[in-house]
Amino acid sequence: MAAPLELSCWGGGWGLPSVHSESLVVMAYAKFSGAPLKVNVIDNTWRGSRGDVPILTTEDSIVSQPAKILNFLRKQKYNADYELSAKQGADTLAYIALLEEKLLPAVLHTFWVESDNYFTVTKPWFASRIPFPLSLILPGRMYYYGAQQILSCPAETHILRK
Repeated sequence: MAAPLELSCWGGGWGLPSVHSESLVVMAYAKFSGAPLKVNVIDNTWRGSRGDVPILTTEDSIVSQPAKILNFLRKQKYNADYELSAKQGADTLAYIALLEEKLLPAVLHTFWVESDNYFTVTKPWFASRIPFPLSLILPGRMYYYGAQQILSCPAETHILRK
């Protein structure tokens, strides 16, 4: 029997199992590959503010960052790409790159930079799940990291850079 795999990530909302896009990537990959994950919601820790969720824990190791988690799952024989041809695998990588370059900045902007959405939806949602006094600190830190991630994207033009 395989060692139990536990994924720690931000909780869900708005009909999603997690509101954190990187956690959703790992959850989707695990589902497609058949990896038996137990999901632990960690809405109230400092770990979420530093961007090191999702975290995969096994009996003998701890893995963070989505790319490292997916590689770990592949090494454990949980691979969603086994039946793909080389061309299909290349197409998959191209779609992933397209989503990361074009869609991710838009999602981050919607969550963290667009002020109406941030103050009426995003900040209250996160603040309601984080205990006091962290609820006063972490949403602001997450806003800062979201804006920094947008500015580090390779696209030529950004609203924030004008």
